[in-house]
Formats: sequence, C-alpha cells, structure tokens
Amino acid sequence: MIVVGDKFPSFNLQAVVGGPITKGKEFTTVSDSTHKGKWQVHFFWPMDFTFICPTEIAEFGRRYKDFKDRGAEVLGYSTDTHFVHLAWRQSHPDLKELPFPMVADTKRELSQALGILHKQDGVCLRATFIVDPEGIVRWVQVNDLSVGRNVEEVLRVLDALQTDELCPCNWKKGEKTLGKAA
Repeated sequence: MIVVGDKFPSFNLQAVVGGPITKGKEFTTVSDSTHKGKWQVHFFWPMDFTFICPTEIAEFGRRYKDFKDRGAEVLGYSTDTHFVHLAWRQSHPDLKELPFPMVADTKRELSQALGILHKQDGVCLRATFIVDPEGIVRWVQVNDLSVGRNVEEVLRVLDALQTDELCPCNWKKGEKTLGKAA
C-alpha cells in the first residue's frame, strides 16, 4: 500500500465533470497533472448505487467550499465506469450538483497501485489520501467497507498539514501548535 512520504501514482482516467452537467459535456479526463502544484484530496468508495457511499460523497460535496478555501482540490473515485457515475449522479438527489469530478478507475489501475482493493470483493476500500503540492502523500486513512469516513477529520488533518508545524492531539485550526516541524 502507498504510505505517507510516497509519491502519489500517475494516472489518466475518465470522469464525470464536477458541477452542473451539460448534455454532451458530461465527461472529462483527469490525470495526476490536472491539479499539479495544489493540495489534493483523493477519496475512494467501493461502489456506486450503494448505501454508505452516497453519505460520504454528498458530505464531501457539502464541504467542497471548505476544501477550496484551503487551496485543495477534491477528487472522488470508484471502480465503476464514468457512465455508471453519471447515471448515479442523475438519479440520486444528493449527488446531482456534486462540485467535484467522480473518477472512473474501471481497470483498477490506480486503486491497485495504491494497494486499496478489497482482497475478496475486488472493490476499493474507503480510502482517503491527502497529497501535497509536490505530489507526495502526506496522510492516508483506510476504512473497512462497512464504516464511513469523517470529512471533518479530513479537513482537520489538511489544516494541520498546511501549518507545517507540530500539531498536538485533537488540534484544530486556530489553536496553538507546538512549534516548527523539523
């Protein structure tokens, strides 16, 4: 599995565009260089048209402005096709206005390179990666298939990483740090 300090793998994948969907302009290509030089949050879910996944995806959508305010881009992935992503966005009320792209890792190349495929089911585990502007993984969280993640915690960790200082347990933006990181 890719760990903190590793370079995020190269990829070039199809995605459903973020924001309002215009007929004939539903899809785009997303690669590791699309948001080069920016903080990035890559999060993976097992499958579209499921139960826990839309709660997480919708929460990332609701908090998207908070990520943008921190100079971070959000990208969501599963191994479903971009056509399945589009059908789900169009049919699920909480996903219709999703502001970030839903990326299709259909051949499982990226999820395999990251080491986040469930060994029995072959779907992505609920994994989240925060990647710095140089493309280095700075935080990884991987949950079991049955447990949704906490988007507030992703924001808290992003805030801590962006201070480039030592942040104690339960630290939140605006609180005192422990000084400069070595």
